[in-house]
Formats: sequence, structure tokens, C-alpha cells
Amino acid sequence: MSDETVRLSTIGRVLRRRWRLLVALAVLGALVGAGASLLFSPGFQTTSSVLLQGPRQADELLTEAQVSTSSVVLDRAASQLSWQTTGADIKGDVTSSVANGNVVTITASADTAQHAQQLADKVAAEFVRYSSQLISSTTDAAAQVQQEQREALRQQVTLTNQRLADMVKNSNGGLTVDSVQARTEIEGLRTSLEQAMNNLNQADAATSQANMVVMGSAELPASAAAPTMTQFIGGGALLFFLVGVFGHLFRSRADKRLRDETEIGAALGSQVVASVDIPDAPPVAGHGLRNRLRRLLQADRPWDLPELAVSADELNRESRYRRALTRVGATGRRILVLVPDDDAPAHRAATQLSAAAEGRTSLRVNDVSPVRPTVAEDSSLTGVLVVLTVGSRTAWELVAIAEACADAGHDVLGVLLTQPVRSENPTPQPKVDSDRDAMAGSA
Repeated sequence: MSDETVRLSTIGRVLRRRWRLLVALAVLGALVGAGASLLFSPGFQTTSSVLLQGPRQADELLTEAQVSTSSVVLDRAASQLSWQTTGADIKGDVTSSVANGNVVTITASADTAQHAQQLADKVAAEFVRYSSQLISSTTDAAAQVQQEQREALRQQVTLTNQRLADMVKNSNGGLTVDSVQARTEIEGLRTSLEQAMNNLNQADAATSQANMVVMGSAELPASAAAPTMTQFIGGGALLFFLVGVFGHLFRSRADKRLRDETEIGAALGSQVVASVDIPDAPPVAGHGLRNRLRRLLQADRPWDLPELAVSADELNRESRYRRALTRVGATGRRILVLVPDDDAPAHRAATQLSAAAEGRTSLRVNDVSPVRPTVAEDSSLTGVLVVLTVGSRTAWELVAIAEACADAGHDVLGVLLTQPVRSENPTPQPKVDSDRDAMAGSA
């Protein structure tokens, strides 16, 4: 993986050369976001608050919140609505929480603002009604017992007060054994009196816990709750766009194929004599849909290739081939041209190179496997010219080709790099001869 720092110029090159693909990814992300909004967008939301009077414990408030979203409450609320819905249908649209001050907050979601308001109000009303029924049913069963207990407590308080008055009246105020015992008994009676009063207060508080009040009607929501469909669409488009950009950058850093002329020449132990552009081949009948789509999105060419001055016409390209032959000193010499067997642009370049060398030098074009390169020994050859496409080979593959040439006793005279370019009106290219061992020209 390359450790080169990602620069803004690199990101700009991605945007320039892959803008069609990035736009397509953004559109796809927008469609995915729109689909996700149908599943996860809450729609319109509103809340209704219910006040629970009297002292409450924290666990009691949590229990009341769970009761507010129980199936019984939701079924009763659904039966009061005019939507032809059930409690199971609205179960995922209603949530509850405990707020400060003994308040249970009920949140309702719906597809419209009116439905959200109606749902919150109905659930709050049915929650109060159902909770009151639960408390009243328990209270009715024990109402008589509690009443008897209250009367007994009141009688005990009355007797205790009378007993205290009598003891105080009979006490002579001296420090005798009887007076100390009387005072001890008075303190015990006072303690019993305080306990009785506390029991009465707790009984009264228990009867007041059944009071629950809905704190007004739920507000009519003015807009949909976040995240809305627009936010889902924008977020999906931005996410897919960024994934596309960073995906290109990561793939480029992980790619080990050489794109720099200096690195390619160093791997082959020679120098780059020329770089030529190869126009697109004419469309082939029966081209697959995938290839057509890649061409439409401009994803059929590497985006991180170096800039290359595109030749104006065929005559200009032919002059580049002749200049490359001149730099390797090919005039009057027999040179072996090695082309990777799976490099179609390099094959077309080798054919044009042979045409440019006709009458000046003798070229023999041979295929070579980048995985296991093999070069035949021939003492009549004066050197090797390697033709390959920029960004198509790793350093190890090029080193293997150079070693195969050295094993065969041939020096690498130079490297001719090719780079495919798009042509608005591609011209038919000459067909590459299947017999690459044939002589391409004569000295």
C-alpha cells in the first residue's frame, strides 16, 4: 500500500475524472435514503403529559409509564380512533417516559399532524381511565377493612389523649418512684400516639394516589419530526458520495501497479523512451451491458494515471513511434518487442510501431506472460523494447520481465508506454497479427 499523503489535488482529480460515477452514487444514495425514510422516519410527533398526584416512588412512576403503553391501554385507544386500526398497529408509534414532578410523558407518532395529536390524547385519556380502574378495584375490596382500621386508630388516639390527661392530673410533681414510672408511661403513650397519627396520614395519602390528571391536550405538530425524508435523502446522497471518493482514494493507495515513468524504467533497468496515447478501439458487436455502463460512467479508465498530451491525429502518433525507435537506436538493427499477453492497448501500439518501423529496422513482436515471463535466446537480436500500458503492472512483474531478458542474454533498450484515451469518433484499428513471431519489417 502506498504511504503517500493524500493531497487536495488528488481529491480534485477524482472529482474531475470520476464525476459521473460519483453523481450516480449520490443518486443511488438518495434513493436508498428515500427508502429508509419510509421505514425509519418517525413522521409527525407530539406529546401528552399526565400528572400523578401524591407522593410517588421512582419505581412506581416507571410502573405507571409501562402501564401507559400496555396492550390494554393501546387497544382501548385504538377503538376510540376513526382510523380502523388496532392496538398492535400503534404499539410502535407510542412511547412513554417519566419526567420530573411525577409526570408521565406519552409521545405519539403518526403520518399526519392531526393523527399524532389524536393518538396522544386518546392514549393519555385511556391510561388515566385504566389506571384509575386498577386502583379503585383494589380500594373497593379493602375499603371496609381500611375504614375499620381508621376508626380503631381514631379511638386509640382518643383513649391515649384521655389517659395522658388523667396521668398528668394524678401526678403530684415529686421525684418519687411512682412519678418517674408515670412519666415513663406518658412518654410511651405519646410515642404510640405519634405512630397512630402517622398511620392515619399514610392511609389518607394512599386514598389520594388515585388522582391522575391529563395536563391539557397534545400540541398539533407544525412539521415532521427529525429525521425527515429530506434529511434521509440528503444524508444518503452525501454518504454514498463520500464513500465513492474515499473508496477511490483507498483503492489507489492499495494498488501496487506502477504509474510513474521513473519507477517503471527503474523496475525494468532501462528508461522510458516515449509515451503514446492509444484511442479507443471501435465498439464490438454484442458488448455487455456492464461494459457499456462503465463506459457511460467513465469508470473504464484508471483515474490516477499521469496527464498525457493527446496527439492530434494518426500522423502525430506515428512521429512518436519513430522518435521512440530513434532513441533506442533501432535503425538497421534487429529488435525484439515484448508485449504482455493480456495488454490489448500495448498490442495495438506494437502493431502501429511495426508499421512505423517498416523499411527502417526489423522488429519481432512477441507476447510475454507477466506472471512467468519467458524470452527465447536469439543471438541475432540486439536488444529488447518493452511495450506496456501505464498502471497495468506491478514492480515485481516488471522485474521478472527484466530478469527473463537478462537470462536470454538481451538488454532492455527502452520502454514504450501506452495510455488508452477516449475518442469521439474511434477509427478502426488494424487487427493484430496472431503470429507475433513474424518479422514486422526489414532493415
